[in-house]
Amino acid sequence: MTAIVDVQNMGKVYDGGFTALKDVSLQIKEGEIIALLGPNGAGKTTLISALCGIVTPSSGRATVGGHDVVSGYRKARAMIGLVPQEIALEPFEKVINTVRFSRGLFGKTRNDALIEKILRQLSLWDKRNARIRELSGGMKRRVLIAKALCHEPRVLFLDEPTAGVDVELRRDMWQIVEELRKSGVTIILTTHYIEEAEAIADRIAVINKGQILLVEPKADLMARMGSKTLRIDLNEALDGVPPALADYALVLGEGGRSLSYTYDATGERTGITRLLSALAAEGLALRDIQTTQSSLEEIFVGLIKEGAA
Repeated sequence: MTAIVDVQNMGKVYDGGFTALKDVSLQIKEGEIIALLGPNGAGKTTLISALCGIVTPSSGRATVGGHDVVSGYRKARAMIGLVPQEIALEPFEKVINTVRFSRGLFGKTRNDALIEKILRQLSLWDKRNARIRELSGGMKRRVLIAKALCHEPRVLFLDEPTAGVDVELRRDMWQIVEELRKSGVTIILTTHYIEEAEAIADRIAVINKGQILLVEPKADLMARMGSKTLRIDLNEALDGVPPALADYALVLGEGGRSLSYTYDATGERTGITRLLSALAAEGLALRDIQTTQSSLEEIFVGLIKEGAA
């Protein structure tokens, strides 16, 4: 499938010499959701800003829908919806007028039916005549999303869209994002909530110190890098891990009634059979066994540490 967003060797050096992006290349397919993960200062917002025409790249190039983000700025920007981190709205304007005005900025004709559909989808229709200053922080963030959608973009950038909102509202937004994807909208998401990326993204891109560390389908990444943990619940508590089991790097749980064993599920030999035999040889009675897989958060933290080394 053709990439709707194509970034080639992009760099950005600010006045003063700070390098925010270093030779970034990234291709994003039409209709996919990609999560851009990285710590504060990693370059996430700079990359989005460059693609949206807010900052000018120092090197390289990028296109959106085939339009260069610098030389073809107007056509590229018309395809983009942006939900920024900062809530910058006119406090005394009504919600519905705020959204209508944003649509007009892109030269779109008035479409009250579309505006109503978007506001209803975001649970804002009942607040359409409320002034921005009367809304909660979560509702203001919904208005930002409505503004970004009102000109019917094909690419939607969500820069920390659920920062500071409650869990229920966050899950509502996940559902909205999924519905947008079904309609063919391509979504690029930056987030500090790793479970957000784990829940809705097709691919994960990890960026740190201005460089892309990897871009990989979420399922492949978790299968390749996600270790598994075998938890063994014991009938009787232990004071410590028996010396005969030292080679397994077991972790004794609180109260001494469980042992945890971490292994690579993709390896030819996991060591589980030998471990169970060793436990039996030690005379340890097992009450229960369960496995859990590493979360995306654990994988992400590991990658950042590895990149910093």
